[in-house]
Amino acid sequence: MKVVVLQGGVGREREVSLQSGRCIAEALREGGMEVVASDITPDDMSVLDRSDIDVFFVALHGQFGEDGQLQQILEDRGLVYTGCGPEASRMAFDKIVSKNRFAAAGVAVAPTIEVSRGMPRGDIEAQLAGLGERFVVKPVRQGSSVGVYVVDGLPTVAACALKVCEEFGDCMIEPFVRGREITVGVLGHETLPIIEIRSKTGFYDYHAKYVDDRTEYLFDTVADAQVRARISRDASACFDALGCRDFARVDFILSDDGVPYALEINTIPGFTTHSLLPKAAARAGLSMSQLCVRIVQTSFYRKPVQQNVRTVDSDSVCF
Repeated sequence: MKVVVLQGGVGREREVSLQSGRCIAEALREGGMEVVASDITPDDMSVLDRSDIDVFFVALHGQFGEDGQLQQILEDRGLVYTGCGPEASRMAFDKIVSKNRFAAAGVAVAPTIEVSRGMPRGDIEAQLAGLGERFVVKPVRQGSSVGVYVVDGLPTVAACALKVCEEFGDCMIEPFVRGREITVGVLGHETLPIIEIRSKTGFYDYHAKYVDDRTEYLFDTVADAQVRARISRDASACFDALGCRDFARVDFILSDDGVPYALEINTIPGFTTHSLLPKAAARAGLSMSQLCVRIVQTSFYRKPVQQNVRTVDSDSVCF
């Protein structure tokens, strides 16, 4: 097979996407595939015109790559690509829309207040009354913990939310849930082993995710079998509630009283050396190469090969 790894893009997670793209390309080459890496932007999508490509592996994080825009372009062109379709991508990228879907599917979520530019501080504080004194402020449509703050006190959180709105557009406020940060990868319709994340700074921010080698990623830390089963069920429920496909990663806070609160779903999680989906896949017995090859194969055989894609002899591909 010949695969183009689409990476880079225009969002704030561009550098992470370039790292992911390099790791994916290396893994696919190790798996025997012919790979072309392409730094794609809305101003240069010429690589999509190539007629010799079997599958486009989408490795863009954030704006343009993860929000459904690129997926819609690929769909309109009839190209075979990895990951979720346009509508699932759009819903997953909007944290409020996705949380509403999770709740409708019976998954626990924390209360959420949406804040828009120019909203009076008094209105924000009034909506937060009774929800505690510590909160998490985050943009509605960003990833990799970009623009996320943990804030104490109603006046401070209101000011922080309005500042985030000015930089990112609409934002959201959630009461801080004390507990452990965990994540569950979903591959196809199977959940991967649960990972607990322990940041040395106490907050799993951008630096902890991609820079700090002290961040711990631990397996087998959830002792209660019933809680583990619920987490896995809830991850699958989140995945299905948005109509996701191929792969994703669902993030939770496991509260001190044993309730997993769904935070968000990442439809194009990272594939860097620090990234969680590859770590979970490795725990399940899949190397990085096997993981990426499986994703490509799943995408290729999801529907009949279309006329602008080369025919590949299925006997030459090993599952």
